[in-house]
Amino acid sequence: MFEVHQLYAGWGKTVVIEDLSFAVKEGQCLSIIGRNGVGKTTLFEAITGRATTHSGRILLGERDLTQATTFQKARAGLGYVPQNREVFKSLTVAEHMQVGSRPGFWDAAAVYQLFPGLAARKQSLGAVLSGGEQQMLAIGRALVGNPRVMLMDEPTEGLSPLIVEGLLEAIRKIVSEGMTVLLVEQQLDVAIALADHCIAIDRGRLVYCGDAQDLRARQSEVEALVGVALTDVRMNLKA
Repeated sequence: MFEVHQLYAGWGKTVVIEDLSFAVKEGQCLSIIGRNGVGKTTLFEAITGRATTHSGRILLGERDLTQATTFQKARAGLGYVPQNREVFKSLTVAEHMQVGSRPGFWDAAAVYQLFPGLAARKQSLGAVLSGGEQQMLAIGRALVGNPRVMLMDEPTEGLSPLIVEGLLEAIRKIVSEGMTVLLVEQQLDVAIALADHCIAIDRGRLVYCGDAQDLRARQSEVEALVGVALTDVRMNLKA
């Protein structure tokens, strides 16, 4: 179980996240939706220790990670795929697979099986990869740390429908192997298709928490919460 209790967080003295609480069971996917600028990325940055936590608690199982450093949180089992990917431009794909690698199911071979296109680019530098390849690399780099909980911030942003469809299948595979996934996603159909549960954030506060499929049935409420129409995207979103 991963839990956030009454979290207040932001940047320096500025509070962006206010009184936010939720819980995710092991092996489930939680999608986090909301308009741009409402605090979704700040929430992830606070959870991973890159933003300021003013009060509240962050729990992974029985372990309280609220005051842990970013390094300690990674060692405890948090993996992070940031919105801008943050690949190392001067390292090859193969070298990325060595950075932060820890024993477990996910090793370089497992990542290459998950992303065959990445396997063909083992000796390519991060700087020369396409956007889709960089996203696969960012996910793979996080996976080889064998985290218990993976945070993915806008993994489909700026990618073609074909690449997005491949990423969806990869995320489903990751969850099927028992990993807990927290997903920030602007494409609402993608968020709903992947998740067991969804929460919506507005101005740093929780405004919706419920079953992902129930959210689809409440289209007008979704559109009011996130300011984006819920429409079918042209890809296979079936579980």
